[in-house]
This record gives sequence, structure tokens and C-alpha cells, in this order.
Amino acid sequence: MAQVSQPRKNRTTRIFAGRLVGTPVVDPIGDHVGRVADIVILLRFRGKPRAVGLVVEVGNRRRVFLPFTRVTSMEAGAVIMTGRLDIRRFKQRNAESMAIADIMDRLVEFKDGTGLGRVADIALGQTPQRDWVVEEYYVERVRQSTLGYRRTGESLLVEVGSITGKAIAGLPQDASSLLATLENLKPADLADSLHDLSDQRMIEVAQQLPDDRLADVLEELSDDDRILIITALEDKRAADVLDAMQPDDAADLVSELPEAQQEQLLELMEPEEAEDVRRLLNYAEHTAGGLMTTEPIILPPDATVAMLLANVRREDIPATLAAIVFVTRPPLETPTGKFLGVVHIQRALREPPQTLIGQILDTDVEGVDPETSIGTLTRLMATYNLTAVPVVDEAGKLLGAVSVDDVLDHLMPDDWRDAEDEITDRTIEENAAHG
Repeated sequence: MAQVSQPRKNRTTRIFAGRLVGTPVVDPIGDHVGRVADIVILLRFRGKPRAVGLVVEVGNRRRVFLPFTRVTSMEAGAVIMTGRLDIRRFKQRNAESMAIADIMDRLVEFKDGTGLGRVADIALGQTPQRDWVVEEYYVERVRQSTLGYRRTGESLLVEVGSITGKAIAGLPQDASSLLATLENLKPADLADSLHDLSDQRMIEVAQQLPDDRLADVLEELSDDDRILIITALEDKRAADVLDAMQPDDAADLVSELPEAQQEQLLELMEPEEAEDVRRLLNYAEHTAGGLMTTEPIILPPDATVAMLLANVRREDIPATLAAIVFVTRPPLETPTGKFLGVVHIQRALREPPQTLIGQILDTDVEGVDPETSIGTLTRLMATYNLTAVPVVDEAGKLLGAVSVDDVLDHLMPDDWRDAEDEITDRTIEENAAHG
């Protein structure tokens, strides 16, 4: 039988990792500093794993390290710290494991041969020397079935030495607990969190995200990360995720794959979505055709302002594309009929709902050729304060639109997220030095 933990008198102070996540971190005078995002643990060959500190999420979703030597109290729903918080972005070291990201939800094996379990929580205890160690694991027994691994309903606290310290080879790790902590993050912030995980853990988490959520996240990840994820998915699932992505982002991702895999995924995608991606693949990467999306908001001139406002409210429309509506003759699917002009959302808001948008057209915004360079697009957007530029063919038909966020993504260096962290760190340190 697994060695079940027994109640002890004079038990040292202890906390559960799952309950600690999300707890506010405050300084000695009670000012809010951030919230606990994870706990850093050092696994040992002998003895109990040691918890060395907290990962704290501070302003702008930055995650920093707070050692337990700076923590004076973890009571009454708050972590109280002392001293200064190191604002450098936390980067996990090889010897470190994360309580939530790496250990919780892990499938483990009971050493007495009684089966498998899932780590549902981690009990941390404080020693007389004021060190924090992993005392016990709260484990839910699971059994294998034709549908995977199911819980049996039995849960127990077990000593550290009663289960294997590593996941069983070949078994994926569930990500329920980790996903719960990331549930409310915006796609860009969730992408940052996934980027901080190991490759294997990133794949495990991505595989458990819904298609539309994963599509949003892939649009925010670097090429290396999203290629790693998309190639780890089953082909049908990968095609479904590509269907949910913006066509230009899907085309960018597909273009990075081997030709054989490109064709296989395109065949599995919805025909209309695949057609858009194929069309975009024909253009060079840093041209208007290569940057554009084929799904901006397109309406006919006899549509009303009320219809326009209903379209820009759609949740699947990025903010940069919701600020401007493209007006064309039918058909309204790209390539459309003749491009007539645009309507700016700010202008539409000043008009009665029944106004025809053909009456408030801005015809000064001209379309660009699909071979237009990114440099020309940048100057055009800056000169006329545009959030999106129409792309038209020789016959004046609308092919798509290039949004300002697509241009920015391609102007920034490949490692712009890490570079931004270094710049931010340096700026904060300089400001602090000057009071």
C-alpha cells in the first residue's frame, strides 16, 4: 500500500500550492505588488524537494522571482514580502521545476505497485530552519481505459517517497491546473506564458486548448514555437486550428512547413479557408499580398450604419480591422467587385443608424498593389493615420487588407519579445536610479 500521510502533532506551518496561486503579494506597508503565479521547486535525489521561492506576476503580466528569504508571512490570504523585488523577467533554470506548470497534473506511479495517480496538489511545509520543502502530494488515483486515464474517485495524501518522481515514459501530462491559472489571460499574454514553458510542456498545454483559443495563441507566438506546436498536433486537429486562424497568419505558418505537409494540411482544411491560404502563399512575405488578410469587414454601399456597427461588434474581428470598413460592389467575398472606398468607425458613430454608408464614403484612401513593399505600407499608414490599407488588383477589385499590427509584427526583430524585456528592465532600473 502507498504510504499514506498520518496527522501529526506540532506539524510545521504548511500550505498547498494550488491554494497559494493567485494570492496577492504585498509589501510591509500593505501596498499591492503582484499575485503568486507559481512556486519554484528543486527536486533532489535524496530528501524532500525544496521550494526556493515564488514566481510573482506583477504589472503588465511580467513574471519575476521572489525568494522565500524575502517572504515574511503567508497568512490571511496574502503573501507579505520585505526588501526590494527584482524586476528582471523570471527564466526557469534546468535544475528547477514549477509546482503548477511541471508537477501538478503529472501522472505518477505508486511505488508499491498499486497503480497510477494524478498529482492534484502539493503540500509545502516549513522546517525549523525556516526552509520550505515538499512534505506530501495530494494524489487522485486514476485507471487506464479505452478513452485514456480516468479518475477512480479515491484521493489521498501520500509521502514524497511513495510515488515516482518523474512522469511515466510516453504518458502525456494533463494541464487542467495550469490552464485554470491561465484561463483569463489575453492571447498575447497566454502566448508569453507558453513560451516560458519547456517544449514538451508547451505542447501538452496547447493540445488541451480549444481550437479557437489555440488559434489566437498561435497568432501571437514566434515561428519556432508555433511550428513546434502545429507539427505535434494530429493532422486533422492542426487543419481545424488553421481554419480558425486569420488567413494571413495561417498562411505565414503553413509557409514554414515542408511542402508535403503544407499540401496535406491544406487538403484537410475547409475548402474556402484553404483557398484563401493558397492565394496568400503566392505572394512574397514582405509585400502587401503576403501581409494582407482576406477577411476584412466588407459591405456594399447600400448597407446602413446600423449594419456596419453590427459587423464591427463581432468578437472575431481584430481591433485594427474593426476601425475601418471596406465598401465594394458585389460580390463581397474577396476578390470582390469594384472597390469604392472606406468608412471609418468614428465617422459612422456620428451618423443616424438608417444612414446608407455609401453616403459617408472616404474615397481618398486608395488601394495598393499586392506587390507593394512593407516600407511603402509603413509610410502610407503613418502619413494618413490608417489602421488598415486596402489591397486591390489591376481591375480595382479588393483582394484584402493589411492591418497595422501585421506590419509591426514583420518590422520587429524575430526576438522582439526578449529584446523588449531587456529594454524594459534597463529603463526601469535607470528610472529607479534617478528617483
